[in-house]
Amino acid sequence: MHKSLVDVEHGSFWLEDPGRPLPLPALTADTSCDLAVVGGGYTGLWTALIAKERDPSLDVVLLEGARIGHAASGRNGGFCAASLTHGLANGLARWPAELAELERLGAENLQAIEDTLARYGIDAEWERTGELDVATEPYQLPGLRSAVELAADHGVELEYLDASEVRAEVASPTFLGGVWNRRGVAMVHPAKLAWGLAEVCRRLGVRVYELSPVLSMSGTSLRTPRAVVRARTVALGTNVFPSPLARVRPFVIPVYDYALMTEPLSESQLREVGWRNRQGLGDSGNQFHYFRLTADNRVLWGGYDAIYHFGGRVRARYDSREATYETLATQFFATFPQLEGLRFTHAWGGAIDTCTRFSAFFGTARSGRVAYALGYTGLGVGASRFGAEVMLDLLAGESTERTRTRMVRSTPLPFPPEPLRYVGVGLTRRSLIAADGAAGRRNPWLRAMDAIGFGFDS
Repeated sequence: MHKSLVDVEHGSFWLEDPGRPLPLPALTADTSCDLAVVGGGYTGLWTALIAKERDPSLDVVLLEGARIGHAASGRNGGFCAASLTHGLANGLARWPAELAELERLGAENLQAIEDTLARYGIDAEWERTGELDVATEPYQLPGLRSAVELAADHGVELEYLDASEVRAEVASPTFLGGVWNRRGVAMVHPAKLAWGLAEVCRRLGVRVYELSPVLSMSGTSLRTPRAVVRARTVALGTNVFPSPLARVRPFVIPVYDYALMTEPLSESQLREVGWRNRQGLGDSGNQFHYFRLTADNRVLWGGYDAIYHFGGRVRARYDSREATYETLATQFFATFPQLEGLRFTHAWGGAIDTCTRFSAFFGTARSGRVAYALGYTGLGVGASRFGAEVMLDLLAGESTERTRTRMVRSTPLPFPPEPLRYVGVGLTRRSLIAADGAAGRRNPWLRAMDAIGFGFDS
């Protein structure tokens, strides 16, 4: 075991915050409502909150199978990005004619999140510090320069930093250059965001029930272990968990991601790394790391491995992976050798709802009375609010600037059934690792996936 992991606790640092609310009661009696929201993560919470803002008289019930924010919404890195398309390059490859519009909608969505936190007094440790994408290999530098030019063509301002400039921001001998998106990303405490949204929902009159998993859906009636909800409309924010709507299940698979959290840095350690502007960071490999400072100056260090298990099941035992923690710890000190001796206090993992186009998709069922949004592929902290708006637009039967986009009106390719799915994901992962070791050159398998739109570019 790496010496930095000797005393590590297994569990999300965010969810173990002492300010975590007490559990809410489960639904125990049959009820009816105007809108039933399935899922107590960001998508469901934003949907319930915005529904009440649009129409305060609406009777809204939110059903969460475990605790509010217990899954991806309480386990992520806390990067809240404006991008709705998983980056400019992915958006350009899929919706080139409307990319500028999608960027505008994404920027407005991010600002709306910030405004909501201020309006309701939600303390989610929000910091609009932006994000630095850094190159750690020479071959990655041209791609970063191209990203700045591409962004400028679509109304997005990015700033290129050479090696000395990026190291002046965050000191690592591995950083060769970087691109700073100053306004398009915010840092947030992910669990406090979920808990704060839930509290506002309840304040606005939403009936929120925890420990109430939806076992089945018949029409717009939802069966939980102890009661039935009869709803006029339903919004599904199920993320990586099997949807009550079976037809959408082939479009999403669970991929497991892992993170470590350090003890707080001392003042001298902070001086060693700089980081005065507190940006989030990500490196540019296919197997990439994401890392950031917390409010109390810990470093969250995550990413690199992305693990898919045969059958696509979501299991608690997959939430921890010692081999990945060892790898991450070794890589952390290669990136920040000046922090040698620092200990990790927490290690955890969780499942990301991945789809083949790497950005969320949307739709309706049951004659327009059921809506869904899922497939965020790691960028759901911000995009989930947009997904909530889309679902509410669709349920209302409204044509809006959101629902008129090709992004909202199109659907990704489904994943093949097992065992082809497992073989394909494994081959893709090995190919991406090989590309990282071959100056980014993509082999025939990856080029074929690119050609058919499976989008494995991150």
